[in-house]
Amino acid sequence: MSSTVARHSRHSDSSKAERRSSGNHRRHRIAAAEDAICDTVVIVPARNEESGVLMALDSLAGQTHPPDLILVVVNNSTDRTEEYAREFAARPGVPVTQVLNLPVNPHKKAGALNFGIRWLVESAAGGLAGAARYLLVMDADTSMHHQFLARARRVAESDPLIGGVSATCLGRTDLWNSPWQRYLTGMQIIEYGRYAHSRYRSSVHSMSGAGSFYRTEALQSLLNWRGEVFWEDDANLVEDYETTLALKESGWKVTANQLCIAYTDLMPTLRELVQQRERWGRGTVDTLRQRGWTRFTWFSILTILMGFVGFAYTAGWGLVSMGIIARRGLLFDPVWFSLMAFWSIYAGFRVRHLGWKAILVESVLIPELVFAMVRNYWLLSSVVKSYFTRVSAWK
Repeated sequence: MSSTVARHSRHSDSSKAERRSSGNHRRHRIAAAEDAICDTVVIVPARNEESGVLMALDSLAGQTHPPDLILVVVNNSTDRTEEYAREFAARPGVPVTQVLNLPVNPHKKAGALNFGIRWLVESAAGGLAGAARYLLVMDADTSMHHQFLARARRVAESDPLIGGVSATCLGRTDLWNSPWQRYLTGMQIIEYGRYAHSRYRSSVHSMSGAGSFYRTEALQSLLNWRGEVFWEDDANLVEDYETTLALKESGWKVTANQLCIAYTDLMPTLRELVQQRERWGRGTVDTLRQRGWTRFTWFSILTILMGFVGFAYTAGWGLVSMGIIARRGLLFDPVWFSLMAFWSIYAGFRVRHLGWKAILVESVLIPELVFAMVRNYWLLSSVVKSYFTRVSAWK
């Protein structure tokens, strides 16, 4: 494959308008290239990831079924990410690794992923489906379970209409330096674990940005439709969610499997956690506003609305209960104690697969209630920012 890649030019305003159009999304399926050059290719976008890129690449080299090719797209980096990636590529016995440098990329992660995809398309006569049968995209701060590729491939092969298999993300443990960090990262571990337990279903809200395994035939259908897989826009903060919707609109299934595991970094400070979740939440709201109410977005819209209703109800009930206790003292109320006992047992039951520590933390209720207040803050601020602020551009 050639190591020279032509620089990507901006699409015209008319092509961007066509990408945003909500109509005519369903496309005819294309024939898969059975004689693809590679079976599985991995694209790893990396921006200032010198601390994690080697761990990510080592996890690919340690797969029971290693990829045929790894593309590391170093974009807008000012640290030693490229140097470390080239050091990995030079090691004997690792999968073939190409390091591509993209020094100017205004389109964030979507731009880096599309850059790697264009490199693949230009390397094979049959387009993307001719270059590879499957494509894994993963973050440079994420490591994959050693059987991830083998398991994801089996899931994809179980149904020819599956266009993508999302990773089930788990947080890395033992990354705290203080009791506060232990609480903050511990609640994230529980949050990831609780969500992971519910992701082995036929359709998921969003493919995971940390790790997603795609059938290239499905991605080729997006290329045929709009000229790019991941929607390139300076304001696109959730390229994984937007692409998930595009695949569904094109007639493909997306799924997740609890055994296709990716281990990702957790946010060690409250400020970093809120910034991360505001970016995810605001990007989701932006995408929903662009598309409106459709058969693929209604559930997400209702989930956000019901989340606010649930928080308002819980907060109101809590304030009323505190007011009664302040006036009358803590009296035995069988209804109140029954409700508290029910929620305590239910909260522990939901995380039983995470072990006794998680069960104990959730059963106490208070740690989860505090974290829920923070969660609802970033949800509310995400909606407000979507309507009243602009997305900052990459420098």
